[in-house]
Amino acid sequence: MKLIYTIICIFIISSCGGGGSSSDSSLNDSNEDASTQPCSPYQSNIGSGSTFTCLIEHDNIIRQFYIYLGSSYVSNSPVLFSLHGYTSRGLWNMNYTGFQSIADQNGFLVIYPQGTLLPSTGQTHWNVGGWTTGSTTDDVGFINEVIEFLDDEYSIDKSRIYSTGMSNGGYMSYKLACDLSSKIAAVVSVTGSMTPETLDGCSPTHATSIAQIHGLQDSVVNYYGSLWSEPIEEVIDYWSNFNNCSETPETIEITGSNGGGIHDIYSNCDNQTNVELFLMTNMGHDWPNFDNHDLQASTTVWDFLSKYDINGLID
Repeated sequence: MKLIYTIICIFIISSCGGGGSSSDSSLNDSNEDASTQPCSPYQSNIGSGSTFTCLIEHDNIIRQFYIYLGSSYVSNSPVLFSLHGYTSRGLWNMNYTGFQSIADQNGFLVIYPQGTLLPSTGQTHWNVGGWTTGSTTDDVGFINEVIEFLDDEYSIDKSRIYSTGMSNGGYMSYKLACDLSSKIAAVVSVTGSMTPETLDGCSPTHATSIAQIHGLQDSVVNYYGSLWSEPIEEVIDYWSNFNNCSETPETIEITGSNGGGIHDIYSNCDNQTNVELFLMTNMGHDWPNFDNHDLQASTTVWDFLSKYDINGLID
C-alpha cells in the first residue's frame, strides 16, 4: 500500500509546476561556467529592467538562478525570491508570475532560483520533506548562498528579504521562514503548505508575517491536507500562535464574478506582524489573476510583503 500511495502522490503533484521536466541534472540553461563568470545578461521581453542568468556552486552542485533588476532599482533595495513548483523551472516562474512590472514600479530585485532533479522521479523539486523525502539537496543552503552573493554584488536591504512561490515553491518558502529565519523577513505561499517534516522542525527566530493564497477546489494541495501536507488551517494556526496573534481573525469578503472568497486577517501579533489567508471559493491549483479568479496573486504578494522587514511592520 505504501508503494501505491507514493505512486499516486507523485502522479497527482506532478501537475504542481506547469508541466515539463529535464534530464539534465544540473538544470543549467546557460553555457557559462560558474567558475569564470557567475552572471551573464539574459534576453527577456518582460519588463523594462535588466535580467541576468547566474551560476554558483553549492554543495558540489552547479546551481542556477535568474536575477531581475527593476528599472527603478537603487541602492539598498529589497529582494524577492520567487520559487517555482514541482516539475517546473525558474524561467517559467519568471514568465507566469509577472513580478517584473511590479519591480519596475517599486525598485526591488526578483530572484528566480532553479530547483534540482529529485532522484526518485527525475522531476525538478525543492527539498521540503513530504513527497520529496529521499532528496539530499541542500536548498536552504543554496538560497542562503544566493543571498550572500547578492549582498556582495549588489546593494540590497538585508532586512527586507522575502520569499514566495507556487505549490512546491510555497512549501519551500515556509521552510525558509523556519530554517533561514535570521534572513527571511516574510513569506507568501500560493497553493503550497507545510509538510509534516517542515512543521515539526520549524524554529523561527522572530515573529514572521506570513500569508497563504489557496483555493477550495485545489485537488493537488488539498486545503484539508493529506499524509504529506498539513491542512491549511493547521499552518495558519501554527504561525498565528507563534506570532501571538489574536485568536479570532477579521474576515473580509472577496467579491467578483469568479466565485469570490474570504480574506482572514490575524492581527495584534508580536512586532505588529500579520498572518493572513486568502481563500478563493472556485480556485484550483493555479497562480490566480483577475482573468480566472477574483484575486491577482503577484500584486497581492508584494502589497503584503512590502509592509514588513525582519523586525516586523515597517514604520
